[in-house]
Amino acid sequence: MDKRIDYYSASKEAMETLISLESSVLRLGLEPRLVSLVKLRASQINACSFCVDLHTSEARRAGESERRLYAVSAWRETPFFSARERAALAWTEAITLIAQTQAPDADYKQLAAHFNEKEMTDLTLAIATINVWNRLAIGFRKMPTL
Repeated sequence: MDKRIDYYSASKEAMETLISLESSVLRLGLEPRLVSLVKLRASQINACSFCVDLHTSEARRAGESERRLYAVSAWRETPFFSARERAALAWTEAITLIAQTQAPDADYKQLAAHFNEKEMTDLTLAIATINVWNRLAIGFRKMPTL
């Protein structure tokens, strides 16, 4: 695929705003490893090659195991994730695919069992933010570098 535009250069103001939002999300208090899993899962669902590459590398640097990273796409079928992580991954799928899922009550109940209201809000913002990044990278064909 051919790269389209460099959205960082095209709208510095928009990118500064999004980078500020991203920085804020990282300071909300959710566990960094959990946020990494969420970013990776949303990026897998959206087939964002740039973001899958980026967040896999970030997760490794944060101490995430290769085994768990390989299993994120099949998290429901593995014993590698805690109940809290499973709730976050289910919610990530529900929110990322919201047009199809309508954020099911079962996923919300699972989320509410493991996160307080602030954490649920913060997690949903983290999911929304990675989905914005995915749409920019996919729409403008940002590719991982070799």
